[in-house]
Amino acid sequence: MPVGVFYAIVAYSVYSCGDAIIKGFGQGLSVFEINFFIALFSLIPALFVKPKGERWRHSFRLKHPGLVHLRSFSGVASSTLITYAFVTIPFAETYSLVFLMPMFITIMSVLLLRERVDGMRWAMLALGFIGVMLVVRPGFRDLQLGHLAALCCAFFGAITTTVLRVVAPSEKRVSLIALPAIYLIVINAVVMIPTFVVPNIQQLALLAASGSMVGIGHLLLIAATRNAPASQVAPIQYVQIVWAIGLGAFFYFEYPDLLAYVGLGVVVLSGLVNVFMDGAKTRIAGRFAEYRASRPGPPTNITEVQGPEI
Repeated sequence: MPVGVFYAIVAYSVYSCGDAIIKGFGQGLSVFEINFFIALFSLIPALFVKPKGERWRHSFRLKHPGLVHLRSFSGVASSTLITYAFVTIPFAETYSLVFLMPMFITIMSVLLLRERVDGMRWAMLALGFIGVMLVVRPGFRDLQLGHLAALCCAFFGAITTTVLRVVAPSEKRVSLIALPAIYLIVINAVVMIPTFVVPNIQQLALLAASGSMVGIGHLLLIAATRNAPASQVAPIQYVQIVWAIGLGAFFYFEYPDLLAYVGLGVVVLSGLVNVFMDGAKTRIAGRFAEYRASRPGPPTNITEVQGPEI
C-alpha cells in the first residue's frame, strides 16, 4: 500500500472519530461553543507545521483579499452547519448529504470558472444525487433542520473549495491556514456569548480530543497528498461512510434500513467513478505527453515535454 494512501485512510478515519465526538455533545453545548473550542484545539497541531520560508505575521498580506475573506467566511458557515447536523440527525445521513459537495463544486466550476464538464460526469453526479435521495427520502419521512444544515454545508464547502482553487497558486499558505482559523475562533467566540456554558472537565477533554483530531487529520491529509496522486487519495474519503455506519450504530444506536444502505452504496459508487475518471484522464494525458516528448525533433512548446504529475 502506498504510504500516501495509508496516510489518507488514517486521516479520514481520524476525522470521523472527531465528528463522532461532536455528535455526542447533543444539546449540552451550543453549536458555536463547540466550534470555538474545536477550532482552538485544532490549531495546536498546525503550529508545528508552518510552511518553510513563510512567517505567520505575513498572513494578512493578501493578493486577493476579497476571495480569501470569502473563503474564510464560507468555512465558518460550513463548520457551523455540519456541527448542527451532527447533533440533530443520524450520522450516515449527514455524511450522505455532505457528499453532495462535488455536485455543487462542478456546477460552480462551470458557471464561475468556465470549465467544461462531460456528459459522463453529469450522469455520475445525478446518480449520486439519487443515492442521497434514497437515504433521506424527502416526502416519505419527516425531515429536520439538520438535513437542511447538512445540505447547506455542502454548498458552502463547495464555495470554500472553488475559491481555494482560484487563490491557492498566488496566496501564501500561512494566509490560507491562519485566516480561516481566526474567522472560526473570533466569530464563534462572539456568537456563543449569550448562551455560553462553562464546560466541565469531561466536556473540555472531549472538545480537546475532537479538535486535536481535526488538526491531526488535516496534517495527515496534507502528507497524503504529498506522497500519493490525488486520484489515489480522493477515493479514500468514502471510508467515512463506513465509519459513520459503524460509529453511529455502536455509540448512538443508529441503524440505517436496507434502502438507506442502497442509497449510501450509490453515493459511494458515483463518487468513485468520478474520481477514477479523473485519474484515467490524468494518466492518459501523462502518457500522451511522454509519447510526444519521445518523438524526434525539438519540442515546440513546454507542454509537449511536461505532462501532469501522476
